[in-house]
Amino acid sequence: MHAISAVIHWQRQSAVFTDNRYSRAHIWHLDGGAVIPASSSPHVVPIPLSDPSAIDPEEAFVASLSSCHMLWFLSLAANKGWVVDDYRDQAQGTLARNEQGQLAMTEVTLCPSVRFAGDCSPDSEQLLALHEQAHAECFIAHSVKTLITISPNT
Repeated sequence: MHAISAVIHWQRQSAVFTDNRYSRAHIWHLDGGAVIPASSSPHVVPIPLSDPSAIDPEEAFVASLSSCHMLWFLSLAANKGWVVDDYRDQAQGTLARNEQGQLAMTEVTLCPSVRFAGDCSPDSEQLLALHEQAHAECFIAHSVKTLITISPNT
């Protein structure tokens, strides 16, 4: 078991607050030392109350799933002797109402495109199997109810 920590810090500044017109900008301090500007999504809370240049929880959710999948994929490819030169995922998330009528990240689609070095690379069937195995190993994917689709660009 590993404990993961994050400090999320927000300050009111001079906003009235009770009128609900306060900045949603805040800072994430991650346990490895990274400090990340964060905010609500401008799709949820309009600008200027949201900071569109900061990461929002929905983006972080999609990026977390994509990153976990990629890290497993790279590890599995290395174990098979395939050298990955480049991995890029155009991941997309859908914020919609779930069966209970609540807003939720209902679906995330990972669209990885992988370039291998040299002549030793997986065929399309092996590539699909590698993505399936990476998905099966991803503990972030195990932690959510969201439908996750892997649609690799081959």
